[in-house]
Amino acid sequence: MDYVDRLRALREDRDVGQEQIAAVLGCQQSAISKYENRRAKYSVEDIIRLCAFYHVSADYVLGLPEDLPYPKR
Repeated sequence: MDYVDRLRALREDRDVGQEQIAAVLGCQQSAISKYENRRAKYSVEDIIRLCAFYHVSADYVLGLPEDLPYPKR
């Protein structure tokens, strides 16, 4: 499952319509359809807004493991 699938699953699991997500992102419903059907890509800003809307982390949406070791500086 990639981030597009995960965002769609979040929307469907919470019974949120594409129209509602379009309102959150400030776009048309047709744009959400294009995102979900992989004819367009979400912007980073849109992913951030959707993480806040769904109250989930970007790591979750992107499918990153919880124990991902980050490089030391």
